[in-house]
Amino acid sequence: MSTINTTNFNFPNQTGFYKGKVRDVYSFENLLVMVASDRISAFDVVLPRAIPYKGQVLNQIAEHFLNATRDVVPNWLVATPDANVSVGLKCETYPVEMVVRGYLAGHAWRTYKSGLRILCGVTLPEGLKENDKLPTPIITPTTKAHEGHDEDISREEILSQGLVSEEEYSQLEKYTLALFSRGTEMAAQQGLILVDTKYEFGNINGQITLIDEIHTPDSSRYFYSEGYSERQEKGEPQKQLSKEFVREWLIANNFQGKEGQFVPEMTDEWINQISERYIELFEKVSGKKFEKDISENVLNRVETNINNYLASNQ
Repeated sequence: MSTINTTNFNFPNQTGFYKGKVRDVYSFENLLVMVASDRISAFDVVLPRAIPYKGQVLNQIAEHFLNATRDVVPNWLVATPDANVSVGLKCETYPVEMVVRGYLAGHAWRTYKSGLRILCGVTLPEGLKENDKLPTPIITPTTKAHEGHDEDISREEILSQGLVSEEEYSQLEKYTLALFSRGTEMAAQQGLILVDTKYEFGNINGQITLIDEIHTPDSSRYFYSEGYSERQEKGEPQKQLSKEFVREWLIANNFQGKEGQFVPEMTDEWINQISERYIELFEKVSGKKFEKDISENVLNRVETNINNYLASNQ
């Protein structure tokens, strides 16, 4: 099964290239061409083996939700000329990620369990259990690191450091909560709970614009609605769709991205399990059947489709 681990394309009129943890981004005068690779990261570390169809899953889920939220906030997406490719408007990005949480899970729970009751300047109530619903959704921003770990940051710190103006940040908060509300509604229609997610924004000619991916398994956590209350009452783990199961596997094998730790062996069986979970999530969150894009040479397919798009749109 061919996967996209890395790309090294060179397109006409290309002005730059950036390799992220998961995406390879090709810059042009006014556009970005973003290739969703099959790389997988956890604890800000790119794991050594790629996951079949993961990039296609991420790209097509993001397309689904970006198109479904255009009435909430303008977004960057212009076209998807390939199963693994999104073309969008280039903009100046805000140096923070807007993380929004409706439930006490993942990083928030680990922080709470350690005894802390303030997360990114937000005070959490006493007496909560893991995966409990929060009284209202909270925004817990992080800095956007090009390398290394994103760091928790509060609204007050963002404003005092001048990372974003108060007027713009207030609008980012409104957009974040509105998007989370729409995502929650769409998840509920599919029998899911949107637990937490993150949004990234940029600015194009003075207009705040939603960028990157939204509501994908790399940026979001979902629980199954059915049985949620019963599992909480019994103190049982929630049935979830996210890549948290990858993090849990790494933690169980003594890896959290810390110095001196090594990524455990990723067997073929484990790789296939991850791939199947990603495909399951696509079908569950979108309500669509996943159509595997099978090509003998996936890199050649991607390059050809991008070149054809650029030739007809530049």
